[in-house]
Amino acid sequence: MNAISLRRALPAAALVAALSLGASACTNAGNATTTGATATGGATNSAAAQQTVAASAPATAGCTYQTYAGGVPKLDITDGRTVVGFSQSESTSNPFRATETASITAQAKTLGVKLIQRNANADVNAQNSQIEDMIAQGAKVLIVAPENSAGLGPALAEAKAKRIPVLTIDRTANGTACSDFIAFIGSNFYGQAQIAADDLGAATGGKGQVAVLSGTPGNNVSTDRTNGFNAEIAAKFPGLKVVASQTANFDETDGQTVMEQLLQAHPDITAVYAENDEMALGAIQAIKSAGKTPGKDVKIVSIDGTQQCVQDVADGQLVADVETNPRFGPLAFQSLIGFYSGTGVQPNVIIKDNHFTPANAAQALSGGLVY
Repeated sequence: MNAISLRRALPAAALVAALSLGASACTNAGNATTTGATATGGATNSAAAQQTVAASAPATAGCTYQTYAGGVPKLDITDGRTVVGFSQSESTSNPFRATETASITAQAKTLGVKLIQRNANADVNAQNSQIEDMIAQGAKVLIVAPENSAGLGPALAEAKAKRIPVLTIDRTANGTACSDFIAFIGSNFYGQAQIAADDLGAATGGKGQVAVLSGTPGNNVSTDRTNGFNAEIAAKFPGLKVVASQTANFDETDGQTVMEQLLQAHPDITAVYAENDEMALGAIQAIKSAGKTPGKDVKIVSIDGTQQCVQDVADGQLVADVETNPRFGPLAFQSLIGFYSGTGVQPNVIIKDNHFTPANAAQALSGGLVY
């Protein structure tokens, strides 16, 4: 099931709940409580900041070591000997990636898991090679944050051939759950974009010219955040016109460069939708350089929930910011424990994400909900 069909499978009340402020301590698909990860980036990751599973479509049979790809060896990942590999897709200079890596690392330490990890730095070919290297180094199960959805075929094929299960987090990979990978754990990206569109529609009175800064092509996050936003604007805000849409690769520098170009080509832009916070920060700089005031002359909405952008919401430079919770450690390892215990893991484990607005941004910052 892709993220669009997942969104349609969620009832309206569940979608709102999945994007509400104040998530509680993390639970796995089997509802076992887990502990929080160590804080990073100066933010205090309280229990309320940890991932929680959102309401979802009716449960199907969970994937277990017995049913995965015809069966794989049973392991105890907490025995201190079994090697678990973690493949990070992008640089930890990005607060999302830094928090995600720290969460995986901290939870592995808490559970006594023997962890090896690699960072592909946004190079999908490198990620394939690194996954294959971790397999050669003795990894018996893998947690993978894919660089893009289509590019990990070689690594997934090798893992499958060697009966090494793969758990994907934060982005999907092409293939079939419980055959090519155990499951996907992450956000409802289509639903995030709908919330962002509603925020922008309310802030602009439903009228204006919109620029869209889209993420890196080739992954489900960019696709769903674009489609969800465009569908919501078309359905609810016909007076908002998307006059330009261009990739800025989820990057702050690219976001600034692209936004400068779009403002030159379309000086009457009054609203911006950035598909992540790094691009939003770049857009803010470009808007200021053009002699305009972010939050006044140009309304901006974003997705991620990083500390700087939530502060910008509190300060009035951003309209709102929809969180993508990167604290995957507890839920990822609890899912693997469920996989090997026979409890099972659902094919799509969708987490709740906070929704930061001027009404709650300051409280979220002071309460440790922001990374």
